[in-house]
Amino acid sequence: MSDEAIIKRLKVIVKEYGGQLGLAGAIGVDQGFISKVINQKQDISYYLIRKLCFQLKYSPEWLILGTGEKKIDKPESAKLITEIQMMRTEVDILHARMRAYEIEIKELRNQLHLDKKAG
Repeated sequence: MSDEAIIKRLKVIVKEYGGQLGLAGAIGVDQGFISKVINQKQDISYYLIRKLCFQLKYSPEWLILGTGEKKIDKPESAKLITEIQMMRTEVDILHARMRAYEIEIKELRNQLHLDKKAG
């Protein structure tokens, strides 16, 4: 998922709502939050994607991948958003495990290096 591509589509939505303030009001967030995301001073959050999809009926597929219809009003969209959130959580868990393994490998290498020096 490319953040720049999502930001491009977010800008389309901003334009459709008459600007950042209009969009912020439509989804109940601060205009500054929208501005930070668009200007890449804050990461795109699934919180924002969820609001755009649930409240404004934008297709998660269109918003995230750039494919399919732009707006939908189907029950599958809620299921897709939930699946995306679950996958995001799994990715976060995998990243945490990977960091833990990297630390463990570094410690083992350091110990191996010390053992070679001592032996």
